[in-house]
Amino acid sequence: MPADSTTTDSAGGHDLSSSSSSTLTEAHPPLALRPDVGFIDRLAELAGDSFLSCYQCGTCSVVCPFSPQGTHLPRQEMLFAQWGLENELLSSPNLWICTTCGNCARLCPREVDIPGTISAARDLYVASRDIPRELATAFENTSRQGNPLGHSARKRADWAGNAGVDVPVMAKLGRSVDILFFTECYWSYHPRGMQAAQAMARMMSALGVDWAILGVEERCVADSQRLAGEIGLFEEAAQKNIEVLGKYSFKRLVTPDPHAYNALRNLYPSYGGSYQVQHYTQFLAELIPSMSLGPIPQRTVTFHDPCYLGRHNGEFEAPRRLLEAIPGISLVEMGHCRADGYCCGGGGGGMWNSSFVAEQVDERLAEVRIKEAVGTGADVLAVCCPFEVSLFEDAAKSTGNDDKIVVRDIIELLDESLKLH
Repeated sequence: MPADSTTTDSAGGHDLSSSSSSTLTEAHPPLALRPDVGFIDRLAELAGDSFLSCYQCGTCSVVCPFSPQGTHLPRQEMLFAQWGLENELLSSPNLWICTTCGNCARLCPREVDIPGTISAARDLYVASRDIPRELATAFENTSRQGNPLGHSARKRADWAGNAGVDVPVMAKLGRSVDILFFTECYWSYHPRGMQAAQAMARMMSALGVDWAILGVEERCVADSQRLAGEIGLFEEAAQKNIEVLGKYSFKRLVTPDPHAYNALRNLYPSYGGSYQVQHYTQFLAELIPSMSLGPIPQRTVTFHDPCYLGRHNGEFEAPRRLLEAIPGISLVEMGHCRADGYCCGGGGGGMWNSSFVAEQVDERLAEVRIKEAVGTGADVLAVCCPFEVSLFEDAAKSTGNDDKIVVRDIIELLDESLKLH
């Protein structure tokens, strides 16, 4: 064959000449592989070694809520982790976009703990680099004030003053109770969260529940902070909360926050705090026969499953049972619901990282979700996670849908039914 001849494949259709190969190489330079076995070991120590089982099938990226926006999450990050490419993994913006919603892990054929691997990589990042400013502020606030919003720890129970009913505090009560209500941060401080907390207090009073709160002794459970890479902050919070909880006697620990529910139920036992834990919807669903609920104006309601109540902890029915118990409500489902529910964008630290995420993607997850809710024809989007009311209300405004749908916590709808009865 002449030295300057052009080589073709067997079909005669593809130019494999050296000049063509050179052009392809210049356009797509190969990734410079620098596998770091030490990095793989450090990552595996934090996350387990399941990421080494990934065989790049791509199922995770197909179901990732950010997939339509071309992020390549999380398949790309699993590849970097598996190959021990520390700089590529820790420099990826995707590391801070991921909400650890868990849909990827749910469908992974190799049962790779993808959210755990992302969180572990964040932990390694936090130990050596500067994190997004908003996230850093939330961490600092949690450390100093015991909540990510930065409000005074002394004001943690101020919401109770406007509940219209007595809200017992454990330190003042001086006895055991059936239900210790762990209010958590957004129901304690955020204006919309405080409204939900006050509605919960009225429901507990109406049902005659023997309950109390920790008040100023409570501090953030910090599960979202853990998922965002601050394992040390989580462990500090766990130690302090367990110490406070150990001072009191109660039968059940109830919380409105799916992230707090996840940590109190699944993680606190390994730190010495074992309790019977329920999300508030689980607790109230048991008491539906005792509720005196009156009809509210006819409404079509669709429900958003919180990732850390539903997909991560398997509770899908309790919220729906409560909604269906309210006279006047017609419940319709969105296309993405239950185990296939769509993420709100607030989990895994996303609640405090919105500016960074907005720079990386064209549309926030809450905006995608609010459009899906409007598409059902519903008048109300019902939620049961403290993050979600403000997230979805903002998304309704930014998408021009605030005149089409309102966002309500389930407890607010129950409270309305009680008032109208």
